[in-house]
Amino acid sequence: MSYQVALTFEDGLTRFIKCNTYETVADAAYKARINIPFDCRDGACGTCKAFCESGNYDAGEYIDEALTEDEAEKGFCLPCQMVPESDLVLQISGTAEMAKTGAQTFQARIADLHWFADNTAGFTLDIENRDELSFLPGQYMNVAVPGTDAVRSYSFSSGPGSEQLKFLVRTAPDGAMTGYLKDRAQTGDVLELTGPMGSFFLRDIKRPTLMLAGGTGIAPLLAMLEKLDTTELGHPLHPIHLVYGVTFDKDLVELDKLEYYAERIKEFTFDYCVADPDSSAEKKGYVTQHIAEEQLNGGDVDVYLCGPPAMVDAVRKYWDGQGIVPENFYYERFAVGSTSSVKETGEEHEGQPGHTEVSGDNR
Repeated sequence: MSYQVALTFEDGLTRFIKCNTYETVADAAYKARINIPFDCRDGACGTCKAFCESGNYDAGEYIDEALTEDEAEKGFCLPCQMVPESDLVLQISGTAEMAKTGAQTFQARIADLHWFADNTAGFTLDIENRDELSFLPGQYMNVAVPGTDAVRSYSFSSGPGSEQLKFLVRTAPDGAMTGYLKDRAQTGDVLELTGPMGSFFLRDIKRPTLMLAGGTGIAPLLAMLEKLDTTELGHPLHPIHLVYGVTFDKDLVELDKLEYYAERIKEFTFDYCVADPDSSAEKKGYVTQHIAEEQLNGGDVDVYLCGPPAMVDAVRKYWDGQGIVPENFYYERFAVGSTSSVKETGEEHEGQPGHTEVSGDNR
């Protein structure tokens, strides 16, 4: 029997390896030609110290100088000693370049292109070697824009178990991907994808969870919900609530999917709001105006947020105003420009390593 281990690096790259029940993560990584850092291989130096985001494992034997009891309780581990007992997600100290590994590149064909509105599109891709592409729900791929030198980054809106790959696109004036999708894209076109990337992904649900999305920032949260729906996680013991906000009615997308997941996933509920005062939506205003006190759970809550910079900043100010620090705050923000943009993912929480990453263009 083997388990899937996701190794996430500080530069945003994620590589997946198969690890047997009788071998350590470090040995499995070495077999896959991924050189995660270590010196001793016997639990004495602590060089390979990593953080386990999710999953169960036998920690193995090591000395306290390599890994203290307090660190182990917080989730730190030694890949040179640990043996998986389930699928794992590990934060590795160092970059993918240091580990002498790189991103994988895939070829996929456009199976469908759908326009939700004049400013929002969704495209579906077929990929022949689908079993070779693994990703965590919430992550993204870098997509080369055909006929240009431009690369744009898009979060999966489909889950890791879906045969087809789905993405949402918010168009931008003079945007490279916008021009391609509106003027030249055809079913059957080949797109080159590189990744997966990003530290914004679903962790184990250990407490109440609050999801916040702005615009096409709903995409990675849809991938998370699909994962919850299609695995044993679909019956979490803690409530999960999502608040989805947009500027205008036409910006609302995939409400039918949210309704579907609300029916199927135990404890999942959602609300949506529209900032335009002339909206036909029942709830108007901004996301922060529609977060209930009970959803904050006194700070004992995991928060996932994806949206533009102004929304991320507004949520941070909201925490300050409430006098609450969430147990874990995972975020991804994107800034749409005329020719380029930035996607940034990061995390803020107690007792665990936090980091912020900047990757390529988002639109």
